Amino acid sequence: MNTRQNWLLPDFNAIDDNEFRLLAGDFLEANFPEHLRELPKRLHWNEVKPWYMTLSEHGWLAPGWPTEYGGMGLSAAKQLIYTEVFEKYGVARTPDHGIMLLGPLLIRYGSETQKRQFLPRILAGEDIWCQGYSEPNSGSDLASLRTEAVLEGDTWVVNGQKTWTTLATDADWIFLLVRTDKTVKKQAGISFLLVPMNSKGVTVRSMLNLDLHDELCEVFFDDVRVPRDNLVGEMNAGWTMAKALLGFERIFLGSPKQSEHALIRLQQLAQYIGMDQEPGYRDRYVRLRMDLDDHKALFESFAERLRRGESLGADVSLLKVHQTELFQRITEFMLEIAGEDSALLESIDGNRHLNPAALFLQARAATIYGGSSEVQRNILAKSLLDLPG
Repeated sequence: MNTRQNWLLPDFNAIDDNEFRLLAGDFLEANFPEHLRELPKRLHWNEVKPWYMTLSEHGWLAPGWPTEYGGMGLSAAKQLIYTEVFEKYGVARTPDHGIMLLGPLLIRYGSETQKRQFLPRILAGEDIWCQGYSEPNSGSDLASLRTEAVLEGDTWVVNGQKTWTTLATDADWIFLLVRTDKTVKKQAGISFLLVPMNSKGVTVRSMLNLDLHDELCEVFFDDVRVPRDNLVGEMNAGWTMAKALLGFERIFLGSPKQSEHALIRLQQLAQYIGMDQEPGYRDRYVRLRMDLDDHKALFESFAERLRRGESLGADVSLLKVHQTELFQRITEFMLEIAGEDSALLESIDGNRHLNPAALFLQARAATIYGGSSEVQRNILAKSLLDLPG
């Protein structure tokens, strides 16, 4: 059987890694729309919905979900290959908080009713989710969050504010970390709650980021009433679930993709300007390329642990710190050589591969989202070096 002609296999893990890599590449060649390739900005739901539905219809939307819940059932090793192939192909990111974050959490911690209610609707594109974690004074120190949920009979009453909420204007639901006990240690009084975005008392305000894109939002909660059954897991156990999600994010945020993409664009920019053979440029380019090769080796060491079925420890924070700071160094060099074109938010001469300012601005945020570099260093200091908090 030629597995590369069958997009939905009974067991993707049964084929070897190279065959799966080829299968994923063929799937993208056959199905991914070219106009969505290698875009510099995050797309809104209406712009990317057809691609989301294509993934759903072919069974390629949820690589990490077990097959019994409609996913591909990929092992950790196969998920890394899936991500690698999609990244190299320049696939536009969909609104994926439901797929990548909430779905795995519900599968692990949710009730059977919650799984039946929410998982099929995520796969069908009927419910789009956003993530309510950060607050105006609780970003890096997330455990200090103040958005509160008080139980009144069978209803949670939610008051507070979330910020930096990605694509909240497109979302039908938001999953929230809320404070449900003020009398205990701050990490111990947090719960995980699911809230419809059309609830009375929910207000969403979009914000322009540095490149004038309305990807981010503020979300306000004013006496929002939510059914008691919308609590995931046990009351005051939300911090454990939040950490599980953040740990899952960090190996993917530490992927070499951003830096590798930026380095390719750097070389293309240098060729366009005509300085790619100049000794000064070559020296800095080679240094950055060596840093990227070092990072790839580091990333591969963590990937190999996953292939062996091992769990990742706190040292996975190394990936996030090294990758995002390398991404910044590459894009800073791009601005240096771009000269007067470095001020352009749009691509140079209409060439979408020559967008130094857009990449530079993306790199500014990369050391903040998913846990800032300062937070990651604190984790490494406490967990690996036994330094005091």
